[in-house]
Amino acid sequence: MIRSALAQSFIPSPNIETRQGVHGPDMIVLHYTGMESAAAACNWLCNPASRVSCHYLVEEDGTIIQMVQEDMRAWHAGASSWRGETDINSRSIGIEIQNPGHALGYPDFPVAQIDAVIALCRDIFTRYNICPCNVVAHSDVAPSRKIDPGEKFGWERLHRQGIGHWVKPASIMEGPVLQLGDRGEAIAELQSLLSRYGYEMPQGREFDLATQNVVTAFQRHFRPARVDGIADRSTVDTLKRLVAANVLSPLARGGD
Repeated sequence: MIRSALAQSFIPSPNIETRQGVHGPDMIVLHYTGMESAAAACNWLCNPASRVSCHYLVEEDGTIIQMVQEDMRAWHAGASSWRGETDINSRSIGIEIQNPGHALGYPDFPVAQIDAVIALCRDIFTRYNICPCNVVAHSDVAPSRKIDPGEKFGWERLHRQGIGHWVKPASIMEGPVLQLGDRGEAIAELQSLLSRYGYEMPQGREFDLATQNVVTAFQRHFRPARVDGIADRSTVDTLKRLVAANVLSPLARGGD
């Protein structure tokens, strides 16, 4: 049984099972709760009828609650994919961050809360070899379904503290764009780059809805100044520099 020394309490969720096909986690998936309060989120994550759970819940004031032992599989990612893997729950640690989300006003994440997420991720790193590009948003692994933790989350700040992958986003500028309905070689290149970085991305020459969803997810994480699903020059340039900076093997799996 593996617990973090940073957790102030352990409130076990019944929604767990054994990990499948891995020796340990090699990903961290960050979420927001999308609920009005941490107490409501905790109750839901402990409800057998919800069929959801997470390893950790981080409250607004930075309090950390552990809900699932790290050696167990929590039910947080759902249908998802990253770097060719589809059983994300088996290979990840799920961290829920209390925030009511877009449907309920989407407030900023408090400094104390982000500090706690940083400390928790660092603590997890002491136990597992997790490559930077495997610290992801729920929206990264499920772009057609999820938008959390969203464009207000402090990914750049996490990166400055050694957590996750980041490059400074290119400035938004006028110029050609790729958008829904477009076709051609530029679309194929965009899809290839997104796939190489880790996103589940059908390959073709059409900017379809799946492509738009992935571009939107990419923007929420890496180019949050404008989230519109349109691959403008800023989005494409930022993506190219991320791929170029990612020197790890496409199949890097520190936990296997």
